Amino acid sequence: MDELTPLSNATLGDLPPGVSVPTYDRAALTAGIVHIGLGNFHRAHQAWYLHRLMQDGLAHDWAIVGAGVRPADAAMRERLLAQDGLTTLIELSPEGVSAEVIGPMIEFVELTDGHGPLIARMAEPDIRIVSLTVTEGGYFIDAATKGFDADHPDIRHDAAHPETPRTAFGAMIEALRRRRDAGHGPFTCQSCDNLQGNGDILRQTVVSLARYSDPDLADWIDAHATFPNAMVDSIAPATGPAELALVRDLGIADAAPVTHENFRQWVIEDDFCAGRPPWDHAGATFSSDVHAYEAMKIRLLNAGHQVIADPGELLGIETIAGCMAHPAIAALFRKVELEEIVPHVAPVPGMTPEAYVDLVAARFSNARIVDTVRRVAFDGASRHTGFLHPVIRDALAAGTSVEGLALVQALWARMCEGTREDGSEIAPNDPIWDRLQTVAAVARERPQAWLEQEALYGDLGEQPRFADAFAGWLRLIWNDGTEAALAAYLRS
Repeated sequence: MDELTPLSNATLGDLPPGVSVPTYDRAALTAGIVHIGLGNFHRAHQAWYLHRLMQDGLAHDWAIVGAGVRPADAAMRERLLAQDGLTTLIELSPEGVSAEVIGPMIEFVELTDGHGPLIARMAEPDIRIVSLTVTEGGYFIDAATKGFDADHPDIRHDAAHPETPRTAFGAMIEALRRRRDAGHGPFTCQSCDNLQGNGDILRQTVVSLARYSDPDLADWIDAHATFPNAMVDSIAPATGPAELALVRDLGIADAAPVTHENFRQWVIEDDFCAGRPPWDHAGATFSSDVHAYEAMKIRLLNAGHQVIADPGELLGIETIAGCMAHPAIAALFRKVELEEIVPHVAPVPGMTPEAYVDLVAARFSNARIVDTVRRVAFDGASRHTGFLHPVIRDALAAGTSVEGLALVQALWARMCEGTREDGSEIAPNDPIWDRLQTVAAVARERPQAWLEQEALYGDLGEQPRFADAFAGWLRLIWNDGTEAALAAYLRS
């Protein structure tokens, strides 16, 4: 399309027919939420739910103030402010493509060292929720103990210099201190990341860090702030050239569009100390048993992503849909899920684990969603420990099979060696990639070396049933290749 309409408040009426736009008066919106981490997932998920409420005349005093703590967030701030905080969401279903423009974000605080503007904005009494998406690896969790990791340099800095923190959590603590000292109540601290018990984990991080610099403040936060658990689910791939081309094909000049699948789910614990939007009116579920929904999603969808991404990377497959189009990888997914993970997943209202596996398989197979294997395989050190290792422990305790789960760990170890089966290099894809690559090279000759990474496996490497299966699979992968190992498992 030759003529592109720049995305802004002034041009909403000029966008192509068929593109839904905000019908609410954005100038009349007032802030209620600071969200840290304005990535694609947030805009396709939490921001979308708020937009739907605003379209229905609700929650106009709950608009979003964008924020970030990473250098990359500054570039996102520039892109979004240049288009008045608007985002084009492009839904990619197997049946076709549709688009809507959402506008619940009305501000984006300036990023500076020490996060002064962010702290000041969170300290204002109109902010009643501070939510964040900082990835599952961003909560300073000790991988072995699951407790707070106080040894990270950024955490040590924040404990020593609480007024000029480096982390989002340090900024939240300083804002809460200012609110307490000013006589304001706390805000709700809301994690929107893929972590089981994400609210509990966020409480652990915030309260533990606060205790290092101000124990009384830590007690006040623990007693008066709330940290609701939630399960969040929608696939929103990273934006690259293909996604930018999609929005141009629609006739819109949007520097930060988001593509997403035609599925969303948000299950939330109703524990908000300063009020909340009525998200249930937009399709969210409030439940006192978020854990069951979390467990189903994390153990079947998030773990399922890891089951297929590592063999996909080894075989040079670029997308998750491409993995599901590979007969052996698709069969691996179903066999591991149904035989080794489903026995350790409870049903939730309206959904059995077996039906959820079918749902996930259909979502992963959506070829319109260009979700890259590289994105899904990123930070395996956090994702395997968070999504798969708890299932291995449950299976060992229950005496059920761990053969496929051990194979998946062997595929990850093989991937971390850093080459595909065609000899091409796998670019670093983990915050601790150098360490993983070094151990993976040793494990080629001595598989147990991989399991001796106690920070990742704890005592799992000492469990003979799992360790022996892992060693056998890793040797087979190195000797005969990934395809041969998949075939052997599928015959078993």
